[in-house]
Amino acid sequence: MNLDVEIRRLLDVMPASGRMITKIISQPEQPTVLAYRPGLPWSQERPVLINFDFWRQLPEPQRDLLILSTVQWLTASKWLKPNLYLGLALAGAVGAIAELVQGDMIGFAVAGGLSALAGTQIRRINRGLQLQLAADEAAVHVAQRRGYSEAEAAQHLFSAIQTVAKLEGQAQPTFDQLIRCQNLRAIAGLSKTSVPETLRE
Repeated sequence: MNLDVEIRRLLDVMPASGRMITKIISQPEQPTVLAYRPGLPWSQERPVLINFDFWRQLPEPQRDLLILSTVQWLTASKWLKPNLYLGLALAGAVGAIAELVQGDMIGFAVAGGLSALAGTQIRRINRGLQLQLAADEAAVHVAQRRGYSEAEAAQHLFSAIQTVAKLEGQAQPTFDQLIRCQNLRAIAGLSKTSVPETLRE
């Protein structure tokens, strides 16, 4: 596999909105097939790190759907979007610094705890199952503009999730992987059981 050719091909598969922000980087030493970072708030680039030794073992349709799902996640996640949790995290951090300067360890612990809880909630929202399901569904939708049928796209992404788990040596799929696969099986028409709405909230 020629890396430059494959990177150009993957960029062509992406929607224009993803192409503008995504930077694909070869990362042969990483233990995962694909990793991504939300990027710094002042940077427009969102790095996607690919171990091409693993990547070449996936069939092309699986690679297409995997990169589409990743790009959809990157464009949907808003780590520094102004909201209640970001406000609490910042207020807690400022409060913790102020309490530390004053030598009030109880106040420091309370403010630090508030900041940590808010930060955990921000992370859960941006890496949570709800966002992953939405990214998968958006990837299936975009793939239809690339010549895949809805059922084909869902099946390829479902297979890609399973293949990646095997390549990375996972003994058991995670809960999130199981739910994502079930959702994709339902979209592909392979299962009548859809994902409960409570898991999307």
